[in-house]
Amino acid sequence: MSESVRVLLVDDEESYVETLRKRLMRRGLVVSLAHSGEQALASLDENPVDVVLLDVKMPGMDGMETLTRIKQAHPRVEGIMLTGHANVDVAIRGMEQGASDYLMKPAEMDDLYYKIQDAHKKILLADNG
Repeated sequence: MSESVRVLLVDDEESYVETLRKRLMRRGLVVSLAHSGEQALASLDENPVDVVLLDVKMPGMDGMETLTRIKQAHPRVEGIMLTGHANVDVAIRGMEQGASDYLMKPAEMDDLYYKIQDAHKKILLADNG
């Protein structure tokens, strides 16, 4: 089996990300947390990850701005946008800015897990290509 996928969850709803973290770790992922865009950027400098799950709506630096900065500093990292607002336009904008996918919150755990796996496969293909 290959190494575990490293995931950073970025969301200001602390109870939501704690629950999500536990559920993803049960599936063998290595999961770290950040509660703001600024925290996410600081965390990535210390702890590289493969996939970032980003909430679109956060106080301060929102998910779009965070994604843009992550892609500039860490182009290899794949981003998946999470939106609690049925706002497909925002999700599409995220894809245009380099997100590999998006999900509506609350995300179905299987969907989320498979999207993380797909994002990781993109990285592996890019590395081997």
